[in-house]
This record gives sequence, C-alpha cells and structure tokens, in this order.
Amino acid sequence: MVDFTRAATAALLACALSLPVAAAVPASAAAPRAGAVAVTASSSRAQLPAPTGAYAVGSSVLHLVDRSRTDPWVPEADGRELMVTVHYPAARPGGGRPAPYATTEEARLLVRGMGIESAVPAEELAGMRTHGRVDVRPAPGKHPLVLLSPGFGAPRYTLTHLAEDLASRGFVVASVDHAYESLGTAVPGGRMLTCVACEAVDEGGADPGRVTAARAGDMTYVLNRLTGRHPAWRYSRTIDATRVGMAGHSIGGASAATVMVADRRIDAGINMDGAFWDRLPAEGLRGRPFMMLGTDDAMHRPGGTDTSWDRTWPTLDGWKRWVTVAGAEHFTFSDSPVISHHFGLPQPPLPAERAVTVTRTYVAAFFDQHLRNHPHPLLHGPHPAYPEAKFHTP
Repeated sequence: MVDFTRAATAALLACALSLPVAAAVPASAAAPRAGAVAVTASSSRAQLPAPTGAYAVGSSVLHLVDRSRTDPWVPEADGRELMVTVHYPAARPGGGRPAPYATTEEARLLVRGMGIESAVPAEELAGMRTHGRVDVRPAPGKHPLVLLSPGFGAPRYTLTHLAEDLASRGFVVASVDHAYESLGTAVPGGRMLTCVACEAVDEGGADPGRVTAARAGDMTYVLNRLTGRHPAWRYSRTIDATRVGMAGHSIGGASAATVMVADRRIDAGINMDGAFWDRLPAEGLRGRPFMMLGTDDAMHRPGGTDTSWDRTWPTLDGWKRWVTVAGAEHFTFSDSPVISHHFGLPQPPLPAERAVTVTRTYVAAFFDQHLRNHPHPLLHGPHPAYPEAKFHTP
C-alpha cells in the first residue's frame, strides 16, 4: 500500500525539501470535540465532510484566459489559461444539481501520478460527494473574497472541503487551477492541461520562483475578472472587493506572500506548509497580516530544515502567527486526509476528522478576524480544545 501523503509529496515536489517526519499527536486529540466533523467510512460512497457554517453552498466554474501574458511553461499557448471554481454562500439549501468533485480523467491523472491507482479508483474519486449546488442563487449581501491556490502539481479540487466550509461561513472563495501546474486540469473543448511545469522544475532544474511569479499574475488577473467593470462571474455583485484574502497549500501558500507583495488589494494571507521561494522586500507586507500554518516537525518548527520560515518570519511586519499542528503531514491541509481515510490508505498520526477540523477552524478564524474585524480567541495562543496547535514566537 502506498502512503498517500508521502507519495504525493515526492511526486508533486510539494516543498522541494526532504520529507517531514510526522510528530506524535497528543492522546487527547483523538477524541471528538466541539466543532469536529464526521469523515465517511470506507464502506460508503466517498464524500467530503459537511460544511459547518450557517449558509448553504453554491458553486460555479469559470474558464478564464489572460491573453496579455505569455504562459511561462508553454509559450505557444494562447495566453495564460485558468480554471476557477467559485464557492459562495447560497440563498437557501437545495436547488440546482450537485457540484462535481472532478472529472474522471482529472482523477485518473492524479491517482496515476501519485502511484495510488490500484487503491483509489479514478471513477470513485471523481464521484466524491460534495456539498455545493451548481449556480444556485447567492445569499443576499456582500461577502469577503478568499483566493485559494493548491500545491505544485495538485489540482484546485483538492482544497474543496476548505472552500466549501469557508463559503458556508459567508465567504466567496475562488479556487484556481494554474495552467500546466497540475497533473491534470480539464478545460473546455475536451482538452486536458498536464503538468509541464513539473517536468521543467523536476527534470529541467527550473527555478520554483517561476511558479510563484506566475501565480502572482494569475491571482491579480482572477481578482480583476471577479471584481472589475465587466466581471466574468454572474454573481460578482456579492463580492466585497474591499475585503480580500488569500490562502494556499505548499507552493500555493508560499505564493500568497508573493501575491501580497505584487497586489496591495490582498488584505491578509495564509501559507499552509509551503517553503517560501521569494524573499520579502524591505517593507515586508506593508503591515498586512499573515499566518504560517504548518507541520509540527523538524521542517516547520523554528530552526527547522525549511529555513525559509525562519528567514521570512522577521520580515513579516504586521500581525502574524506561526502555528504548527502536531501529527500533521504535508498534505494534512488539503482533502488528502478525507481521501486517505475513505480508501484505506495509511494514515498520518493526526486523524482525518481532526485534520479537517483544525484546518477549517484556524483558517476561518484568521479570515474572520482580518476580513471581518471579528477578533478570535483561538488566535491569541494555545487553546485547550485544540491541543494540536502549537504557537511559536521565535
């Protein structure tokens, strides 16, 4: 049996660093607590944990092409091509058809690239039950926007449980597939974009900074298309363009800082277990808040093997937190724990339901505080309900 998290880390060059060794999770963390979410057993159809917020969830898919830029991986392409899933608070439950998790071909390329096709049938993964309903009417009012960027090689749908939960809590969430940086991204016309960038970085020695630079341009373009004069999304009026955040996993998390340097419209950012490939300028992030949320192991504790976290910490010049999660592994912050649990793959020390709960809780608390001005006690320091979360002040 293949270890999903370790195989994915190696195959997708998630941090381009040595694989972290999982830390032990406190015994008390195994017991359910308030706010815990149920993760389906392997005997039933795979499904994402239910969102925890008060809103139903809508889902729209956008195909965007930025023809003002040359794609850095495939220069002959017709611009920079992006697929975006927008999750948003819906007016009421029901209505519309269920939002798909992935296409079968996207799932096939993912499980093959990770070497887990014998354990995870592509059709079953693609058929994962979600909680979004396609293009249903949005809830009234204006809502903060959160941009999500996946890890290197990972498709946008691997952050769906987090996107749906944030939407249920009243955020509009745009998850982005960056062209030629995913093992498989389906685009209109029956085409499939594969990970040309993976080959360029892994085999060609390309600088991973090219990835973060490309994503900075991508996110600025997506933000323009969602909030500009001629928006690409039919419900764009529900976005409050004065309250925008970004979070990402792995190199998507590192890109959050890069995007904030490039685009001052991004008010707050989270890096979920990604090595920083870019140094912040002397002015840092100009006082904007940032959280580093990672594994509690030899990699991302202070003084860890990923020296970029120690290097970046003092240059973060606004509100900041360095939080590590005991028992987490690199892909804990994605849908990986749900997938591994359902298909019987080896589990990291942190149980799947706790991985989902901790990730959702701390990400939502951060954006509640910094996009809604709702201070959250969880961000003050250690909390007895979440003993896995370790706060560092090096």
